[in-house]
Amino acid sequence: MNEKLIVRGLAKKFATRTGQFAALGEISFSALAGEFVAFVGASGCGKSTLLRIIAGLEQPSSGEVFIDGRPVTRPGRDRAMVFQDYSLYPWLTVLENICFSRRLSVNRKGQSPSAAAGAVQRSLLLLELMGLERVRDAHPHALSGGMRQRVAIARALLSMPELLLMDEPFGALDAQTREVMHDLILHVVALEKRTVLFVTHDVQEAVYLADRVIVLAPGPGHIDSIWRIGLPPALERTQDLKLTPEFLAVERQILSRIRATSGLQSDLAALKRLTAHH
Repeated sequence: MNEKLIVRGLAKKFATRTGQFAALGEISFSALAGEFVAFVGASGCGKSTLLRIIAGLEQPSSGEVFIDGRPVTRPGRDRAMVFQDYSLYPWLTVLENICFSRRLSVNRKGQSPSAAAGAVQRSLLLLELMGLERVRDAHPHALSGGMRQRVAIARALLSMPELLLMDEPFGALDAQTREVMHDLILHVVALEKRTVLFVTHDVQEAVYLADRVIVLAPGPGHIDSIWRIGLPPALERTQDLKLTPEFLAVERQILSRIRATSGLQSDLAALKRLTAHH
């Protein structure tokens, strides 16, 4: 398999009233075509910033990002991003939301009748795949959180992006809906052979979904460790895997690394000193 994505020496600083804040510092990694890579780490380690730079929504202070050897300098149709807050247009129906990015492209460049028919057919297939046929004419306010996120994922997949970027897409969902979404996204990206970068605070979620888990640490954000997950292929995974000793062992080890790099232990020591004075 070839390298789909290469991130080299990536750093990001933000200007603040008190000076420069370093969000990311010298991050380098690569992702293979068809690989599912999850990012975990304590709050403030730059996970979302990293994803936004790869999407072309933020410019790095230094370093480079390449997709298939081409430098990333702006958003492109080879990438699609799914956010935690769904980002749907409330005045559009489910089907219209899914087709919206295609409509923008048509307005800019025009489209042949055969390409337009293919886009419509793909939209209908994604509706079926996501279990949204019965609500195709509904508006977002009438949908559950899980349904809204399925619409957002279908919209992201419509243009057949080479790289799917997902920033805590299931963070606002209840546990049962989240499990359904886990299995759905595993099957979709495996069948469509997409490369996925997935940001989450949930280590169990990361281990279940990913081929590799990258732990980021703060101060500034950097790669602490990389874990290759030796689970069965995506299409063979079931929720029962989460109860196996192998799964639980990897989950505990990654959680241990996050705790060790989060600064929480220092905070607890400070709390003990504080309470000792009372």
